[in-house]
Formats: sequence, structure tokens, C-alpha cells
Amino acid sequence: MDGIDVNTPNVPRMYDYLLGGKDNYAADREAVEEVVRHAPDTPFMARENRAFLRRAVRFLAESGIRQFIDIGSGLPTQGNVHEIAHQVAPDARVVYVDREPVVLAHGRALLAATPEVTVIQGDARRPGEILEDPELNALIDFDRPVAVLMLAVLHFIGDHDDPPGIVARLRDAVVPGSYLAVSHVTGDFDTDSRVRDAGAVYEKATYQITLRARAEIARLFDGFELVDPGLTTLSMWRPDPGSTVPLRADRQWCYAGVGRRVSPGEDESGQA
Repeated sequence: MDGIDVNTPNVPRMYDYLLGGKDNYAADREAVEEVVRHAPDTPFMARENRAFLRRAVRFLAESGIRQFIDIGSGLPTQGNVHEIAHQVAPDARVVYVDREPVVLAHGRALLAATPEVTVIQGDARRPGEILEDPELNALIDFDRPVAVLMLAVLHFIGDHDDPPGIVARLRDAVVPGSYLAVSHVTGDFDTDSRVRDAGAVYEKATYQITLRARAEIARLFDGFELVDPGLTTLSMWRPDPGSTVPLRADRQWCYAGVGRRVSPGEDESGQA
């Protein structure tokens, strides 16, 4: 099957299944069903993560950002970054980055007629290679502000690979006025171990999950000024006007935040 392993649960394909997509196999679906047995709200959380992406990209485009790098983008689905950004700024440029060859194949087929957008193969654990990619540099001008999106990806990077160091490498490559958007699973509210038990299912998948506390996730924003409402849970980050915030939204098992890159000599409150 062209080098595609259909027997090992694949994280992008599992996420695709959670979102109601069709680009997945039996092993992916079986793993997701096991996750859901432990944490029945997992499909809801996947949808909330996608909704956070939509709100964050819209906020960034409305803030003047015209360049986006989506690291760990996953399989194309409805409401992709470029579709959201182009509603605000048709000239916005977007580079999708993912390690998985299946994402590259699907993305390139989808984006063949969209010159402002491309997809490259890259590993979030090796940010230097991503930043040096010629296709990325053909679209992204690092002398201008860039939004780096790392949604539901950093919890698949173990502590030994130094997630804060990875983000710092990306931070140092972008100019002040750039942004970072992150969502990351947590065990902070996991009083009955359901999230830990669900996360253990990923031991059989292509990537494993590391749950982190709020303070650890906040460290990822070193050098960034968090925009209101700060680091909070998915549904609590700038909900759409008139929308109903779910019950106990402040205790969801995924944090989300957006930070603005501050200037040298400027503290993270925006003061010189």
C-alpha cells in the first residue's frame, strides 16, 4: 500500500476519524474507540480544538498577520487554516508542515491550484530543518510577522526532545509582532485517571502522549505576551459572541493560548 502502514494506529488518521473524516483505517478507528471508552468526551474535545483553531486564525488575520506556519497540521479537513485566513485576507500565505507522508500526499493534491499555500514534510522535533526548507522560504518572509501554529502537537513530543527548546528555536526565527498559538492536553483536572488511561492507548500508535501541567505549558510562551484571555481551556478562549460555553469548560483537559512575540528589551506585559 505504497509504504503506508495500515495496521499501526496513525495519529493524524485517528484525529481525522474523531472529526468525522474518511481518511483512516480499521486500526485507527479501533484505537479511537478505545480512547473514547476511557474518555467519552474525546470527539467533543477534538471538535473544540478545531473550533479554537478557527477562532485563533481569524483573530490573527484580523490582527494583521498574513503569514502562517501550521506545524503538525494533520490531514486536510473542513475549515483549514488557509480557508479561514483567506476569509479575512485573501493574500495570506500558509505553509502546512507534517511528518506523515499521507498528510503530504493529501495536502498537495488539495492545494495544487492554490499558489499562496503549500504543504511540506517536516518533523516538529527538528525545527531547524523546517525553517530551512526551501518551499517554506519561497512563501514565508521572516522579515515580516509570522504566526506559528502548534495545535495538539507538542503533547506528542516527549520531554527528552525539549519542547520549550523547540518553541524557542521557532520564536527566535520570527520578528517581534509574530504570534504563537498552542493547544496541549493536560492532566490537571484528571481526578479519575480517564485522560491518563486514554493517553495510554497512544502507546500503540505512531506517537505517544505526554500530559503536562499548566505551568509547563505556560513555559512554551516564554518570550511571548499572552493575549487575552491568556492560557485557558479550549472553549474558554475567546468564544464566539452569542455562543454557549459548555458546562465545566474551565476544567477541560486541553489548554489553549495565543502569544505575541515581544521585542528585545520589552517585557511580556508589552512594556519597554
